[in-house]
Amino acid sequence: MKYSDFGLVNTREMFVDAIARKYAVPAFNFYNMETLTAILAAARKMHSPVILAASESAIKYMGDDMLLGLITGACITPTERIALHLDHGHSLDACIHAIELGFSSVMIDASNLPFDENIKLSRAVAKYAHRHNVSVEAELGVLSGIEDENTSATDSSYTDPDAALEFVRATGVDSLAVAIGTSHGVYKCKSADEKLRFDILRKIEKKLPDFPLVLHGASSVHPKFLEIINSYGGKIKHACGIDEKQLSRAAKTNICKINVDSDLRLGFTAAVRKTIKESPDTFNPRDYLANAIKYMTETCTYEITHKMHSKNKA
Repeated sequence: MKYSDFGLVNTREMFVDAIARKYAVPAFNFYNMETLTAILAAARKMHSPVILAASESAIKYMGDDMLLGLITGACITPTERIALHLDHGHSLDACIHAIELGFSSVMIDASNLPFDENIKLSRAVAKYAHRHNVSVEAELGVLSGIEDENTSATDSSYTDPDAALEFVRATGVDSLAVAIGTSHGVYKCKSADEKLRFDILRKIEKKLPDFPLVLHGASSVHPKFLEIINSYGGKIKHACGIDEKQLSRAAKTNICKINVDSDLRLGFTAAVRKTIKESPDTFNPRDYLANAIKYMTETCTYEITHKMHSKNKA
């Protein structure tokens, strides 16, 4: 399938506009009807461009046919500026598979490989994807933390600005995910006082002026969701996210795509736990899933307005 058959667009024009108008396009991860419904409801309400991100494990969980059925049923139009993006693809085959399904953007994450091997694999993906007018994101530097079974690391390393310039020139990728202090999961920092490395970001921007940069692991881990989860039987203690003021600041730089996953997971879980605990006689999944959609839609709306500055940018 061609992504244009689904009304999708790739991310190139999105990112040019985002850099010019000082905002970031939100990339929200989805893995079922409820998460997709919430993301699209918020993006359409706020008239924001949006990137629908699905990891390899999320695609496996949904299944190819179900995923395509959800995208078809979303009735997307090109004027909405919505992209379907493979998040953390770890092989050329995974990226090819996503492109054949109808993804308009793919990420090849070879950041765990030696520099030369990262270049080789990222260049191969870019060469294939560009033949299909699909945009490509790669990653340089390592983010610690766990997102899912396909994406985890115990150590982190910041992106080297000189290496970033060499990497982009050698691979021909369309955007680059950089490591400046974010991390995957809900345990992103030891304290809320930790800061993103804007000094490194400025150096990368100087080496790569007007080149699209990406932040992964950028959930704020909203305290209200942690409070609900833990008060209704959960045990997510000492979780810490990225300060939203820092993310808001990053969105006004060449960071034109910010990834959010954990905040939606927390919102979903908070709604389900609260509903079942307060209504122990409920057994209709629609009761608690409707609340999950509500919480996630509110979360996406907040992210678009207060962190991405992408409201009315579609």
